[in-house]
Amino acid sequence: MENKDLKELKVSAIKDGTVIDHIPAKNLFKVISILELTKIDTQITIGYNFESKKLGKKGIIKISEKFPDDRDLNKIAMIAPEAKINIIRDYAVVEKKTVAVPDYIEGIIRCMNPKCITNFEKVVTRFDVISKTDVNLKCCYCEKITDQDHFELI
Repeated sequence: MENKDLKELKVSAIKDGTVIDHIPAKNLFKVISILELTKIDTQITIGYNFESKKLGKKGIIKISEKFPDDRDLNKIAMIAPEAKINIIRDYAVVEKKTVAVPDYIEGIIRCMNPKCITNFEKVVTRFDVISKTDVNLKCCYCEKITDQDHFELI
């Protein structure tokens, strides 16, 4: 029984690498930037504006032969706290994890307060996370609160 109206897009599987799913569509290109995907020469598949019951529209990235480190995962968590990470080895998912927004962030976000000491002294930025769903951060130095839509990653 074949439905001639059903069309399907097939994307090749990756042998070893990472699949990042459940990225809010509006933040997909930020994740591409965080991972510096334009600088790698392995196969990358990017899906944009897929339907998602949870997110409305989502993005997905499949990266051959690349495995994000904890710093990359923390950055992804700041802009895509619902993202799911699948580690692929020999065409099989060997590890699944959800990025986790930590309780505090050091050295990956710039404070948006131009008068903050971190913007004119050699001080590592540090923020307390005050909301993990719609990520909001409070600078430990000047107490400025920055929301997810205004982060500037370092």
